[in-house]
Amino acid sequence: MSKVILFGKNKEKIKDLVLSKGFEIVESNANFVVSFGGDGTLMNSEDAYPGIPKIVLRESEICKKCSNLSNEQVLDSVKNKKYKIEELIKVEATAKGKTLIGLNDVIVHNHDARRGIRYKVLVNDNDLGKEIIGDGIVMATPFGSTAYYRSITDGSSKLVSASHSTTAPSRQIIWCSKIIQSLGF
Repeated sequence: MSKVILFGKNKEKIKDLVLSKGFEIVESNANFVVSFGGDGTLMNSEDAYPGIPKIVLRESEICKKCSNLSNEQVLDSVKNKKYKIEELIKVEATAKGKTLIGLNDVIVHNHDARRGIRYKVLVNDNDLGKEIIGDGIVMATPFGSTAYYRSITDGSSKLVSASHSTTAPSRQIIWCSKIIQSLGF
């Protein structure tokens, strides 16, 4: 029997279905997290339970990562071990000793728009060059900020960053990046 943690604003709505499919609901040490909602719920569930595979069940109309199957069919597939693991890229940024991790994007900027910030860009621990002085940086994954991401990358499926810099040409950069984290269904 698979152990699952229920996650989502309305997780109680899915509790009976999950139990009826033979899953055990737990508070910790789970095999899966049942993320019941949409894409935002998936991102929040990964933030709350990083590294545990997610079973994404649809409650929202906006859920690009939800299966086209019904919630019942998704749970049956997991129960019968007839699923695939989709791996998603995460992006990580460290500023002033604080590390931010996102499935969608990370934005670092200065609170005072009249002043630049200094930063370096590393991808997979490889330094990409000299220090940059600019107004900040946006790093997005293919899952991230769909309209913005597509507008600057023409729909590329790679990790991307964009910035306005005073020390380097202002342009987007697209990288192939290793998968940092595995997610569920």
